[in-house]
Amino acid sequence: MSTAPKPRHIGRNISRIRELRDMKQEALAIAIGTTQQSISIIEGSESVDDEKLKAIAEALGVPADVIKNFSEEAVFNIIGNTYHNDSSSIKNNNCTFNPLDKLLEAFDKNEKLYERLVEAEREKVALLEKLLSEKK
Repeated sequence: MSTAPKPRHIGRNISRIRELRDMKQEALAIAIGTTQQSISIIEGSESVDDEKLKAIAEALGVPADVIKNFSEEAVFNIIGNTYHNDSSSIKNNNCTFNPLDKLLEAFDKNEKLYERLVEAEREKVALLEKLLSEKK
């Protein structure tokens, strides 16, 4: 019997992190320039090539190593060690980042995504107008 650690399922890790970020497959697909079906296939894959993983990690706002080494147990341990059912005080005040900076980063990513979506819609409208004028 082998005692080697079981390899991590990268696609499942992507799926869980995406869900924790409250992101739909379609939004992730748009962010990396692919289709929702491709994201579904990627999330079903045990491994993902490094270039794709890097793009996905960037879209999810985490380093690629976080996806590679993600474990549900670690998330539950972090939550268990930092959450206390005492709403009158914060027990763990060891924040290593500025939450406002993170909020602004997320806003910038969403703004860029929105701009790409608007540009895609403009291109569709222009194409439809061209097709319509050719029909006349």
